[in-house]
Amino acid sequence: MHWVTDNRDIENIVYDERLLKITTLDGDKLPELKRAVDLLGTLKEDVAAEFGMPENVPVVMGTPDVQSAAIGSGAVKDFAGHLYIGTSSWITCHVPFKKTDIFHNLASLPSAIPGKYFVANEQESAGACLKFLKDNILYHQDELLIEAEVPDIYKVFDQIVERAPAGSGKLIFTPWLYGERTPIEDHSVRGGFSNISLQTTREHLIRAVFEGVAYNARWLLIHVEKFIGQRMDTLNIIGGGANSDIWCQIFADVLNRSIRQVKDPIQANARGAAFLASVALGYCTFDDIAERTQIANTYAPNPANRQIYDELFEEFLEIYKRNRAMYARLNKVR
Repeated sequence: MHWVTDNRDIENIVYDERLLKITTLDGDKLPELKRAVDLLGTLKEDVAAEFGMPENVPVVMGTPDVQSAAIGSGAVKDFAGHLYIGTSSWITCHVPFKKTDIFHNLASLPSAIPGKYFVANEQESAGACLKFLKDNILYHQDELLIEAEVPDIYKVFDQIVERAPAGSGKLIFTPWLYGERTPIEDHSVRGGFSNISLQTTREHLIRAVFEGVAYNARWLLIHVEKFIGQRMDTLNIIGGGANSDIWCQIFADVLNRSIRQVKDPIQANARGAAFLASVALGYCTFDDIAERTQIANTYAPNPANRQIYDELFEEFLEIYKRNRAMYARLNKVR
């Protein structure tokens, strides 16, 4: 509901009459605004019976998935960052101020933590790129498919990527398979492999996908750090992609930041909801969450890969800069 509210004063969020008028919504039909940690009431009798729970179970207001993941990442203090790698991706942190960067599609929106904002952004395709690689290229259902699909294919990807060289033989993958949102909002841009040669192998192609998503995250990180006015030396990583040890190391190397792999990273959303309820019911405070979040591993940047990743990241940016007009022509909506 933040899209039809005036949330410039975090302590006084109200429905905005002008936004309601623009969207033609009837404000009288919208619910009362409450904080994420407020108690709505207790379970209704029929609902409690259906779930086999007592009728006096309290119901906490709760929060959408992104705000919940921000809490479940353990990065709850101001400017403590986390990186999410799922189908899409984002880099965010909580901040004590309201701010908007329309040129890079960044804005601070109300957090589930009372009195706080978080930096909202999204990169459209991250883990989706691996699914594309699996479904559309390696195991596409056509006449060339002569082998059964390998179980746990993403673990196989990890094994292949670990033995491929950093930089993938200077092959660059751009992950804009469905356009992009941040740090550029461009619906016509598309992905691809650049600098393929006769020496390019399948190992190079797979590792380049992992690295291309990381280059995109580095591009976003530059603008997030400018937005918050400081460097984030450490990022907690969550989401299904965070289960990959080699991807965590690639992110550390490409971003030149320490990456902390949160334990059970795919459960960050559910864990955040549980933490939120615990705070609402007085079992803990938001300050306790960082200490109660378990870290499986910490990945430090490998200095040996600094030069190759700096070089390829600059070329990654050039690919977009020099080809965005072509993408606009090829993918123009008619």
